[in-house]
Amino acid sequence: MAFRKLAGKLALAASMVAGLGMSSAHALDKITVAYFLEWPTANQAAQFDKTYDKALGVEVEWRAFGNGNEMVQAMVSGDVQIAYSNGFVPFVVGVSSGAPIKLVGVAVTYAENDLCVVRNDSGITQANAKELEGKKVAAPIGNVTHYKLIRTLDHLGVDINKVNLVQMNPADAAVAVVRGDVVMGCAFGGALDRMKMVGTPLMTGAEQEAAGIYTFDTVNVTNSFAKDHPDLVRKFLAVTDQANAAYNADPEAVYGKIARAAGMDLEPTKKMIANFGFPSNEDQIGENWLGGGIQSAAKGVADVMVSAGGLDEALDDYSQFVDASYLK
Repeated sequence: MAFRKLAGKLALAASMVAGLGMSSAHALDKITVAYFLEWPTANQAAQFDKTYDKALGVEVEWRAFGNGNEMVQAMVSGDVQIAYSNGFVPFVVGVSSGAPIKLVGVAVTYAENDLCVVRNDSGITQANAKELEGKKVAAPIGNVTHYKLIRTLDHLGVDINKVNLVQMNPADAAVAVVRGDVVMGCAFGGALDRMKMVGTPLMTGAEQEAAGIYTFDTVNVTNSFAKDHPDLVRKFLAVTDQANAAYNADPEAVYGKIARAAGMDLEPTKKMIANFGFPSNEDQIGENWLGGGIQSAAKGVADVMVSAGGLDEALDDYSQFVDASYLK
């Protein structure tokens, strides 16, 4: 499966990085931050204004990725130091497979912006969701979208092992749904709007949350970067916190900058980000998040992925991979 191939790549890359025995504890000229296009977040106003560059004292390169697994692989290879809004599942799968990374913050909470859309002409709804068995469903494998798909199908009594799951990033999944190549596509961001032209969400975000299926993205850093440049990690999170507060206080003032940084038009940006939440650093330190909730959730996610055949083995405890100290 894709998970096992990913796990093998991560473990091999991690061992190669460790084998170098080098320290990066030196002055940096540039750091690279992974992010998603068509995924507007409050901090992108600071990205657009280069506030991060000014606060950190280094050039900050923002590099777009198609999914969270790609982010993790780039971090393991040393090409990326920070992953912003990486999915929780790629993080859990990554550290379970030996990726030298840690979770230092929550980027965004959301529910309505990460869904599975079924074609209207299929006649499939929650009531007869078992008809998805034997049919093609497109989704990015190994990230939070995939995790939500597993939980959603389990809730509706569908055997995930009988679904013909096809690996596709959101943009490709949208094309496949519109063309009728697949009966359902699971995606996040702008791809959802395109899929909704011909389909309807199998479950809404509110319905998923009522079933205990929560959705949030994380801020990850490599262990070496956190060790050698803890001040830059703290400054990055501080700038993010300030940008979140500014957005919450006056979103109209920053919509334009966020849209441009996200590669989106203004109105779709407003519509999408309205369903996002940006917890403060103070909130993130609390027990619901990095104060214990995320550690417990990581174990739960890992156990679900193991039962679904997407991960060979879950760790007993994920506390060592979550560090709230940089938020303080």
